[in-house]
Amino acid sequence: MRPHRTAAATRTAVCAVAALALLSGCGAAGGLKSAGDAPSAVEPKALWPELPPASSAPYDYGEGETAKIPGIRVTGGDVRRLDPVTVAQAGLKAKTDRDSGLDELPDGTVRQIKACRTAPEDCPVLPPYYRDLTGDGRDELVLGIRMTDQQLAVRVYMPDGGGLTRIMSTYDAVISVELAGRDLIMRAPSVIPGYEYRTAWSWDDRQRAMLPTRDEILRTPEHRKAPRPKRTPTGASTPAPSADATAGPGTPTPSGSATGTP
Repeated sequence: MRPHRTAAATRTAVCAVAALALLSGCGAAGGLKSAGDAPSAVEPKALWPELPPASSAPYDYGEGETAKIPGIRVTGGDVRRLDPVTVAQAGLKAKTDRDSGLDELPDGTVRQIKACRTAPEDCPVLPPYYRDLTGDGRDELVLGIRMTDQQLAVRVYMPDGGGLTRIMSTYDAVISVELAGRDLIMRAPSVIPGYEYRTAWSWDDRQRAMLPTRDEILRTPEHRKAPRPKRTPTGASTPAPSADATAGPGTPTPSGSATGTP
């Protein structure tokens, strides 16, 4: 709650009264108290300054990698009109702007995606979610694809000039995937018992892609257990509902975050 402003004359009178009270020894309870001396600022200390700086990244995290999705048109920039299975199938033919290998899926998962229409019970494409992650007022499409060894591929697609561009592609053995504001947060198990990794992906205007802006290892809350995500219905071309979509009569709406167990 913001403090109320006081007129200048009133503030002067109040200050005069307060000063008189202090001089007379009648201090009021709850007055300001010193918290002691503030710690001195310490300049960062560079260790081993003689070492030459690295000239290239030690590994490719897949950050900043994008791809135009061939054959997909986004009418009115509305990704909610897209069929998630069609997007996943078209994405198999996409060419990335650079090759990190993180957009590739195992052969078995590729076969399942191609067979989603004929074998929907084995389709690995999960229900989609929608959120404006870029801040341009239009929703992005967030897809999850189940892989072998209980891993999950997570991909984000942005409407772009009437077409569709993949602005994030990664995979991990996730505990959960969450949407928090304009961030997509992935939680993954750690080899240290009682700890987990948490990576927040955020839109970067300069790179025109989602980047892993925060990567942490945190203690795991004892009470938290994540349910397994449900498979997406793929029998028709109508996209599955999302947490942020407007559901029609009788249409179930999934929860606010997609979760899975490692």
